[in-house]
Amino acid sequence: MQRCILAILSLAFCAGAQAVSEDVPLNLVTSQGVGQSIGSVKITETDRGLEFAPNLRALPPGKHGFHIHAEGSCQPAMKEGKAVAAGAAGGHYDPQHTGKHEGPLGTGHLGDLPLLVVNDAGVADQPIIAPRLKTLHEVQGKALMVHFGGDLLADNPHPLAAAGERPACAVLTSSIRTSPRLPQPLPPTPRLPPH
Repeated sequence: MQRCILAILSLAFCAGAQAVSEDVPLNLVTSQGVGQSIGSVKITETDRGLEFAPNLRALPPGKHGFHIHAEGSCQPAMKEGKAVAAGAAGGHYDPQHTGKHEGPLGTGHLGDLPLLVVNDAGVADQPIIAPRLKTLHEVQGKALMVHFGGDLLADNPHPLAAAGERPACAVLTSSIRTSPRLPQPLPPTPRLPPH
């Protein structure tokens, strides 16, 4: 009996040790279309929110706006008579229709992520947490966007201040896989009363 309980607890623990994640390839984008791959971002569900762990190269050094956009496309689209890189991705993901750009901790767009930092070698490899996004299902069918500008995370002096043009984009598909988290200690063995 004791072995049976221990086996059930071990199975339950192992099932809980899986993290839902998706590895998303990012490509350069222009007003002509989608270009070469510049790496990927692994998106993982954590207890603190979605973690975005970039492994990107060939970006200009500095701080860049990083957002989830409403539509799952990286294709160009016409805006005011001009082709816009990844314009088919639409605006920032805002399911509550707040119309506000307040950053990842604000109450505005849910697609506002912390800034993406690119080092002097053009590499972005520092993970960020989006605390208001909890599951991959929330962002499935959307686009992940890198902007040229540093993003003021505000609507002043104008809407989406300083986010700028879109050099890189990824479509967040519906293919979710699980990957093991780091090993966790086993829970204490329950003590059964003596027979």
